[in-house]
Amino acid sequence: MRRRRPEKREILPDPLYNDLLVAKFINNLMVGGKKSIAEKIFYTSIEKIENATKSKDGLDIFKKAIDNVAPMLEVKSKRIGGATYQVPIEVAQNRKIALAMRWIIGFSKSRKGDKMSDRLAAEILAAYKNEGSSVKKKEDSHKMAEANKAFAHFRW
Repeated sequence: MRRRRPEKREILPDPLYNDLLVAKFINNLMVGGKKSIAEKIFYTSIEKIENATKSKDGLDIFKKAIDNVAPMLEVKSKRIGGATYQVPIEVAQNRKIALAMRWIIGFSKSRKGDKMSDRLAAEILAAYKNEGSSVKKKEDSHKMAEANKAFAHFRW
């Protein structure tokens, strides 16, 4: 007998932009429960983006970057008759956003640079322009799904 699924926790929008997406991103960025530091890093990187682009609203650039990185398809391993197949599946909306955030944060951590806010701003700007490591990761995910299209009939 399976236990019941835990209920989803309600997260509050962030204080500055009053936006749920920003709040989720800050929570993903947070390390060791240090939310104020994560907020400072995020807001500073948004300011840097605004300074770099001069005209655009930093929040719009951030949202467009998340959209550009969010994958449409991914592959999932399915074991059928002793063989493991990479079966392409569509990505659910909440997982798209979660993956996009994870990839942007992960690749900004691995970037060269002094401050995390600089690296995050650079990665968000690169994603906004449809370039950079996180967009490449999305394209690789799509290529994998495309290559394994023959196994799509194993989807259930």
